[in-house]
Amino acid sequence: MVKGISRRVVVVDSPDQRFFEQAIFIVRNDAAGEGVTARELVEEARRVLHALARENYAVIYLTEQAAAQMEADVNRYKDELTPAIILIPGKEGSLGIGMANVKSAVERAVGADIL
Repeated sequence: MVKGISRRVVVVDSPDQRFFEQAIFIVRNDAAGEGVTARELVEEARRVLHALARENYAVIYLTEQAAAQMEADVNRYKDELTPAIILIPGKEGSLGIGMANVKSAVERAVGADIL
């Protein structure tokens, strides 16, 4: 499963969760040059996002860069209790999307922009 585009990560669920729940691997930067396209990475990120939501994960961290490429998928869960999709800056830096989402959520909760 790939989570994110700017920092490629593969998460493998353990078949025997007595010892660990997941293993996380970082994909080599040149993996896209070996037959994996950026489009395939985005499609896999979409698939993983929806799979984690179906499995009732409470929190999913996603880079802003990945979220920008799958905005409709992220917005689908915007008003749901779970999963909470937390946007974090990628290695290229912040796009401001995560902070804008926090401001919007606070404004909806209290009725005014207090940030």
